[in-house]
Amino acid sequence: MCRLLTNRPFNRLLFSAYLRKSYEVILVKQDNKKAVIGWVITVLGAIFFSTKAIIVKKAFADTATTPLLLLSLRMLFSLPFYIGAALLVSRRADNKKLTRSQWFWILATGATGYYISSLFDFLGLQYISAGLERLILFLYPSFAVVLNQWLFRIKMRPLQKLALLLTYAGVFIAYLGELHIDTSNPDFFKGSLLVFTCAVTYSFYLVGSGRLVPKVGAVKFTAYAMLAATVGVLLHGLFSGAYHNVNLDRTFIGYSVLLALIATVIPSFMLSYGMKSIGANNAAIVSSIGPVSTILQAHWILGEPIFAAQVGGTLLVIVGVVLIGWQQAEKKTT
Repeated sequence: MCRLLTNRPFNRLLFSAYLRKSYEVILVKQDNKKAVIGWVITVLGAIFFSTKAIIVKKAFADTATTPLLLLSLRMLFSLPFYIGAALLVSRRADNKKLTRSQWFWILATGATGYYISSLFDFLGLQYISAGLERLILFLYPSFAVVLNQWLFRIKMRPLQKLALLLTYAGVFIAYLGELHIDTSNPDFFKGSLLVFTCAVTYSFYLVGSGRLVPKVGAVKFTAYAMLAATVGVLLHGLFSGAYHNVNLDRTFIGYSVLLALIATVIPSFMLSYGMKSIGANNAAIVSSIGPVSTILQAHWILGEPIFAAQVGGTLLVIVGVVLIGWQQAEKKTT
């Protein structure tokens, strides 16, 4: 034993084994720390995104703005950050030029998700509560599953079908409860239909981004998609005369800046980081905290009531979305 301990080759071997094991332990700890940070950032990103409906409702209540004007300011204040992100990505050594086909689909997908879908959402928020808006909007993951089956022949598994039933049942229960409370709103169905259309169009964006992001990168895709949407919104405003005789007071500017930074730019980069750290499917599951966050904020800030049907319906929707995300993660590991 003493000879072994005094043997230099053996000592070197023992020391190298110790260093290797220590290095592996450090790597595991670093990976665990990175995962924890990724989960925390993803949760915060989902909560920040959920403030959108609250800020929009407050802007409608406190200013004389219109949905298109508010959306235009949101895009304008967000634009410099995405231009900066696009420039940084374009200067990287590993940057690859986009093909014409990729350019077309990025611009088309961006216009669908950030322009058309957002406009329907803002229009709908004039007529329904923030809590119901978030719940209807959260149908988009289930619509994306249906679209993938329809467009790309990706068959739904039994668990996904169960998830769809739970999601739709949850929205139906919450919808009936809201309808029972909001009896004096003549535009209730109109607002619900507008937000429903928003969810459908956003599901097209989700499916498109799922195909494009692996090829071009999340930051580049988001930056160029936002640029396309901004151009679409501004052209819409110019040709519709929405910018004539506009009174841009401090309150309206303040809400627009909050909408751009807190509910758009910051959470988009946070969720992008989260997808890299914990995976896209895990990020989608974590984001299911969104409806709960919106309902609580709407109650505390806007004074919207919380009722049993809303809570029950929300829980069903969240379970459905989590099942969809879990099923997608299981597909990747099998």
